[in-house]
Amino acid sequence: MIKKLAANAMVSAEARLTDNIQLLGTLLDKAILEVEGEEVSQKIASIRHSALRFHQTHDQQASLDLEQLLAGLSLEHTVRVVRALAYFKHLVNLAEDLYGQELGHCAQNTPAPGMLSYTLSRIKAAAIPADTVQKLLEDALISPVLTAHPTEVQRKSVLDIERLIAELLAARVPMVSEQQLARNSLLLQGAVSALWQTRMMRYSKLSVLNEIENALTYYESTFLHVIPEILQDIERDLSDLLPNVALPGFLRMGSWIGGDRDGNPFVNGTTLCESVRLQATTLFKFYLQELAALRRELAVSTRVVGVDDAVLQLSKDSRDQSQHRLDEPYRLALNGVYDRLLLTASKLLPEGGWVLQEEMAEAVYDSPEALLVPLQIIADSLRNHHGEALIYPRLGKLIKAINTFGFHLATVDIRQSSDVHEAVITELLQKAGQDFDYASFNEDEKIGILLEELKQPRLLFSPFQQYSELVHKEIGVLVAVRETRQRFGEHAVRQYIISHTETLSDLLEVALLQREAGLLRGVWGSANIQVDLNIVPLFETIADLRDAPMIMGKWLSLIGIRHVIRYQGNEQEVMLGYSDSNKDGGFLTSNWELYKAEVSLVELFNQANVKLRLFHGRGGTVGRGGGPTYQAIMAQPKGTVDGQIRLTEQGEIISTRYADPVVGRQHLETLIAATLDATLFPSDQLDPAKRRAFESVMETLSATAMTSYRSLVYETPGFAEYFFSTTPIDEIASLNLGSRPAARKSTRRIEDLRAIPWGFSWGQCRLLLPGWYGLGSAIQQFLQQDPAAKDARLAMLLEMQAHWPLFNTLINNVDMVLAKTDLVVARHYAHLLDDRDLREDIFSRIAHEHKLTTEAVNLLLGTTQRLATQPTIAKSIRDRLPYLDPLNHLQVEMIQRYRNGETDEKLQWAIPLTINGIATSLRNTG
Repeated sequence: MIKKLAANAMVSAEARLTDNIQLLGTLLDKAILEVEGEEVSQKIASIRHSALRFHQTHDQQASLDLEQLLAGLSLEHTVRVVRALAYFKHLVNLAEDLYGQELGHCAQNTPAPGMLSYTLSRIKAAAIPADTVQKLLEDALISPVLTAHPTEVQRKSVLDIERLIAELLAARVPMVSEQQLARNSLLLQGAVSALWQTRMMRYSKLSVLNEIENALTYYESTFLHVIPEILQDIERDLSDLLPNVALPGFLRMGSWIGGDRDGNPFVNGTTLCESVRLQATTLFKFYLQELAALRRELAVSTRVVGVDDAVLQLSKDSRDQSQHRLDEPYRLALNGVYDRLLLTASKLLPEGGWVLQEEMAEAVYDSPEALLVPLQIIADSLRNHHGEALIYPRLGKLIKAINTFGFHLATVDIRQSSDVHEAVITELLQKAGQDFDYASFNEDEKIGILLEELKQPRLLFSPFQQYSELVHKEIGVLVAVRETRQRFGEHAVRQYIISHTETLSDLLEVALLQREAGLLRGVWGSANIQVDLNIVPLFETIADLRDAPMIMGKWLSLIGIRHVIRYQGNEQEVMLGYSDSNKDGGFLTSNWELYKAEVSLVELFNQANVKLRLFHGRGGTVGRGGGPTYQAIMAQPKGTVDGQIRLTEQGEIISTRYADPVVGRQHLETLIAATLDATLFPSDQLDPAKRRAFESVMETLSATAMTSYRSLVYETPGFAEYFFSTTPIDEIASLNLGSRPAARKSTRRIEDLRAIPWGFSWGQCRLLLPGWYGLGSAIQQFLQQDPAAKDARLAMLLEMQAHWPLFNTLINNVDMVLAKTDLVVARHYAHLLDDRDLREDIFSRIAHEHKLTTEAVNLLLGTTQRLATQPTIAKSIRDRLPYLDPLNHLQVEMIQRYRNGETDEKLQWAIPLTINGIATSLRNTG
């Protein structure tokens, strides 16, 4: 019966999805007609219908009609068509997100892997001891880290309107009255009209401040409300297993925005301070709003129920001692808490414009823990006097919020490249009187110099010395870190991430720089040493991943390092880079080298009895570690998660996952479920002999795939010219898409290009090359290497696909990428390159590899149908293609005209619109 009801609900949800897309399309058409007039409206409708007809029927005439319509557009009309197609896909995304919510609700009655309810019930069914579960949750840390990147194309104004449309669309689900639906439709029309009349793109380049403000909208809409709810619900769901246990805030947000300096000259100490200040301002406003609501709601009277003496004592701190409220001690107590928190906000954030009462006592909360004391007293009193049900709706969530967000909201990471640290150390040593060039020494000599300096009681940096701008900037950032931690607590900034970690000295340089800013106290090697920022190496390239275990082994073997690690909770974080390793060695090799590095690091840290936390630098695209979160985490090698995981959330993935609170909750629950399942019930349960056999095959496949990939990307003469000519990389770099430059250096070399715009550009031209290239050659060569053993080799691959999470997830991700790849469209982009011979040579190689990869995936999955086991995603992609093709066609034309020297401002306006529309349609692009 339950299954039948669930099936009926899913059918209803699918019907609503179709109805909602049609409704939003109609509302958009009406909005366009009112503003643009009949001619433009008809052109847009004709283009949409022709594109849809072509994809439904593959009628060649429909294709010709579409090309003729697009070719006949004026530049003015092109901008409007692009806006219409892009906004239509924005609206379709909102409808599909609602559909996903409804499917989630349908599935609640039949929990499945990836759902938190399934994981919690599994924990109980497995009879895992309560103390094991409690310790796991107490030690756990699950942290999504929001980042801003040069592919970011969303405006806050657009996000706000789309959030309103999503809310109105969701409100239609329970409505049965025609009058209610009609009123809702009017409100939707207003919101859709506002969307059409709102500028989609920016006139000026996005600043770091803009990026910070954009990120805060997700806290206001989702994280501040959803994370405390989840934690409170987990505590309730596990109450029979863990009675009277208050679980800690193990789900904590992180951020790189304002602290990530690697390749971004606009990030400095000021942006760091501004980031934390704006975060704290948002947080204190939320706390004060919740306290104000609690004051209204907890009008509990002592004439009806009793109250603890501690609450009566708290109530005396209230300025409001009206005779009408003397029997309402909770309200009076909360008045006092509110006033003290308001005073705290005014002291920590004097620029916040807080309205204070002159007679307020000078008694600020010096820490989040101090704020929790009175709230816990109130909760205990309610629990003791028949008020348990009054805790859950708001007070319990507020307590969880304070436990989670403190006074800082999200932990901001600091990141900088290792070569910058080396340059700063070199100058500091020279200005301090050392007559040598530190940068010219070999690795052993550098380690010796750094360890010797760390033992010295004096500083290298002197306020009386003249330094370069670089030194002042880097030291200034660390001083800002120290002051920020003193102001908002140690969790405000906790990690210092070192990009391009290649040697042990890269880690020691950051230790020395921390000492220069007062973040390292004591003498290196002594038991009293204190290092405030966790030193986190980031291993990015294939070579760096291979060297990671050796470097970390040396780190753990340093004299005195155990005192440092012990001060930081006997934990060491290591970050692994998916993007750069992919750009360096290709998709398959990147995944394999990441896997091997993780296994080796876990073994190393287990032997050293130090807890390892892995930080996964994943992006939205499959080529950058993207793909379904649950499957990605479950595919991690056994023992690598162990209750702790940090991972980046980047680009358009942030808005896709977190703009809507319901979708946001589903994703966060999936993240928790995956972390707990990977720790307690790892999927990777192969016996040692089978694992060795699978790993041997992967080593062979990886070697071939990397050779194939690097042969194309780094060894083919003219490939850089091909890439820069046939993708919109230059337009992404030059137009107003983000605060960070697209390349670390001003060159036309692939090596110097940032991995994020590299992957983003391949998505725009519909090749998505970083997500599949090399796999086909690897599979083909493996099968053909020994013709007599071909069947046995195929059987081995099929067994890997069936039983090894790493290989299964890899092939399924390639399947999804191939579903979005279109060589016909990509060839259209290829004609942006004038050199016909070069164009045909490289494109034919790409097309050949695409054919091999498609055949390999078909062979392993046993079907020629893309995403055969994921019909919902397959349908979503198919439905998007009709509106993608015109955007791609127009983008090519606009780029051609732009590169030919046309200076019309509308042209510079149209290209970012196509980039936005294509990114929106592909979704996982960041």
